Amino acid sequence: MNEQCAVDVLICGAGAAGLTLAIDLARRGIRFRLIEKNHQPFHGSRGKGIQPRSQEIFEDLGVLDRLFAMGGVYPTERRYRDDGSTLDADPIEHSAATSAEPYQQPLMVPQFLTEQVLRERLLELGHRAVFGCELTGFEQDADGVTLQLNGRAGPQTLRTRWLVGADGGRSFVRQALNIGFPGKTLGVRALVADVQLSGLSSTYWHRFGEGDPQRQIAICPLAGTQLFQIQGPIALDAEVDLSAEGLTAMVAQRTGRDDIQVHEVSWASAYSMNARLADQYRIGQVFLVGDAAHIHPPTGGQGLNTSVQDAYNLGWKLAAVANGAPEALLDSYEEERRPVAASVLGLSTQLLDNLQRGDVRRGREVHQLDIGYPHSSLAAGRADRAGARAPDARLRGAAGQSLRLFDLYAGPHWTLLCVAGTSADVAPRPGLRIHHVGLQGEVIDDQGQMQHAYGLAAGDRVLVRPDGYIGAIFSSDEGARLEGYLLQVGLPSVISPESSR
Repeated sequence: MNEQCAVDVLICGAGAAGLTLAIDLARRGIRFRLIEKNHQPFHGSRGKGIQPRSQEIFEDLGVLDRLFAMGGVYPTERRYRDDGSTLDADPIEHSAATSAEPYQQPLMVPQFLTEQVLRERLLELGHRAVFGCELTGFEQDADGVTLQLNGRAGPQTLRTRWLVGADGGRSFVRQALNIGFPGKTLGVRALVADVQLSGLSSTYWHRFGEGDPQRQIAICPLAGTQLFQIQGPIALDAEVDLSAEGLTAMVAQRTGRDDIQVHEVSWASAYSMNARLADQYRIGQVFLVGDAAHIHPPTGGQGLNTSVQDAYNLGWKLAAVANGAPEALLDSYEEERRPVAASVLGLSTQLLDNLQRGDVRRGREVHQLDIGYPHSSLAAGRADRAGARAPDARLRGAAGQSLRLFDLYAGPHWTLLCVAGTSADVAPRPGLRIHHVGLQGEVIDDQGQMQHAYGLAAGDRVLVRPDGYIGAIFSSDEGARLEGYLLQVGLPSVISPESSR
């Protein structure tokens, strides 16, 4: 790396995406700086749903139990009819957890609490975001990026190898790169407000005026807080009073009730819904993640989750190249993540159309467990499995202890599972953990769950990426292909002192 670079990565934006990337880089020992132009953390709940795939990511990053303790399940919806009757319904399709998919239900955690947990985790790893520090300009060359920053200590110039724009839908980084952001304004304007109120039970998600844009309003208790979130469509050209008095009046007008009183507004916004996707996710040494690369309508709880997964995809690749992997590895970031965002934008827009017709049901389509990268340049070997999410399974260690595959995957490393019957060993190397699965191995698939989830033959070797996707599956006679793949992703063999004797 060019010696004049003060850090490997400068992350611009300390929201959920920027914090996720920072945590991933911190646990890999990569030099980075995380800056945020705002002087304090975001205190609203624009995003509040953590989908099952993101729960798996947060488990790996060491924060999932904290999020579950802080948040809660989505409440039952209570729909109020014009005749005064109510109908209680659960909009979320419930499925039981399985050994392959241990998380099946969205978790509600207000965004400001999610980001608080992520900041605390980052601090445990020895880092913190720098608030009140704005990126005002940058120039890049083949070796890195020269940045102009303006913070509390005044203007500063900083040199970094890579710049990551995690700075939201109005991204300065994206605009400075002149990257197109095509899409459309969806013709829907809405308000969202986190408030303290009285007159409604915190047991239900209350919905009034379903299917009527003039009267529709939803009031949802925010898990882990004493707050409720008010959501509802508003006229495209309307002046909206977001004060406690103004929101109380709107609630009364739309519900026909005067007993619901808003006492305090913690955060509120009136916004137009958009669906947009950046033309490129990378130019040279500069990358876009999260809302800087794609913005969604809030339906289906996809925006924050897609952003977190962008960061989780990019983090290990930046670290690998920083440690000597081929630069071409970074090309796979846009190759993998941009098609995912395009698909999610379509889903979110369809769910918005459904919501406007009064259909609020959500099922597996929002869980993001079926997202994969089968067409990626990093998917090799068995075409039916390479690029797919790596399932979990319950196993037993040779010492008798219970294990999960996710226990073996947890951390910043690659994992190689060698099924009994493997004829040729793979040499140990930094960044790769090798496990032999079988009665004579250190891991035993005593319930057959791994075999059921992966469909492996004797001698197969499964290479699982640091972000929990199957990179490749090779048979026992494909040792050369496996070694070539490991070299491609920055895991060359190392000649040990013992082998050189």
